[in-house]
Parts: sequence; structure tokens; C-alpha cells
Amino acid sequence: MAYLVTALGCLIAVAGVVIAVVALVKARSRPRPPTPGDPFRDRDADALRGDPRRLRPGDIVEIRQVPYTVRGSVHLVEGGWSWAEHLLDDAGGVKRWLSVEADPDVELVLWTAEPSATVTPGAPTLDIAGRRYTWNESGQARYTATGGTGLDPRGTMRYHDYQASGGARLSFEAYGEAGWEVALGEKLHRAEVMIYPQGGPEQVS
Repeated sequence: MAYLVTALGCLIAVAGVVIAVVALVKARSRPRPPTPGDPFRDRDADALRGDPRRLRPGDIVEIRQVPYTVRGSVHLVEGGWSWAEHLLDDAGGVKRWLSVEADPDVELVLWTAEPSATVTPGAPTLDIAGRRYTWNESGQARYTATGGTGLDPRGTMRYHDYQASGGARLSFEAYGEAGWEVALGEKLHRAEVMIYPQGGPEQVS
């Protein structure tokens, strides 16, 4: 009788262990809840027009019905903030930059270099091309460059940004030890930009 009681106790213990193991396996295999994202993100626009946050060298970008090729990309980080700038080249060899920021909505600005500009940054307001710009922000960021940007693969960039009415922008940037580069920018509407990824599915993963 004692043997029967002992054997029954062992069987109950083994069954308990098996049940615990099965429960643990099920708990580990249960799908995790998705990471919360931006509930206001315009996913329809991303699906129809492409996601500008995933631009890479080689992609085609159509801006106001003018097609450009992404020659190179610069990804910048300052503290907990990051953004990207993409060098564009059209069929005529005209080069412009497209900056992409999420604040939290995506902000797109098309930049044109002003190599003949004589203004320098630092003043609260600056006049250029018949428009007055007001200082907005300045700082220094770390960058990583890919593709044909003409920059070192990694380094630092200093900047001063100014704004004017109507979405006009003025930017001063200095990469590494180089001097200031001046550019004028136009804020774009999302509907003015169409993206054609060229790298296949892995390009936009």
C-alpha cells in the first residue's frame, strides 16, 4: 500500500511539472503586442506616394513632377533627435537637397545652394534674395554619409537655421572644418513628392 501511495505521488508530481512546462512554452510563444507607433501617421500617403523616411541612394524622387535621382544621403543625430538630408540630381545635372524630418509629422524641405551668398550666420534676422529670415535654431550634429555626397563617411556638422513667412527657409551648414555653405529652402506639401524605391523589397524594409 505504501508503494502505491508513493508511486501515485510521483505521478502527480511529474504531471505537475509537465503542465508547468507546457504553460511556460505557451506563454513564451504567445505573440507580443505590437510596439506603439504614431497614431496620427498618414499611412495612406506612405502607401500611395512612398515613405520619405526610407529614402536611400539610388531611389527616384519626383518633386512637383520633376524626377530626381538620390545620389547620396546624410543621416544626422543630435542628442535624441535625428533627421536626413538627401542629395538629388535631375536629368540636366542640377543638384539640390531634400531634408526629411519627423516633428512628429514628416516635414520635407527642398534646398537650393547659394554659393554666391555673402551673408554669415549668427544675427537674429538676415536679409537675402529680397526676403527677411528670422533665426530658428542652431547646433552641432554627428553624421553618417552614404552614396555620392562628397563628404567623409562620418563626421560632425554645425548648422544655423532661419525661417521666413510662407515656409521659406535659410540654412547655413559647415561639415567638419569646412566653411559655411548657404542654401535657400522651400517647404513641400506631402502631395508634391512621389517616391519610387529602386532597391527592391529590402530597400524599404
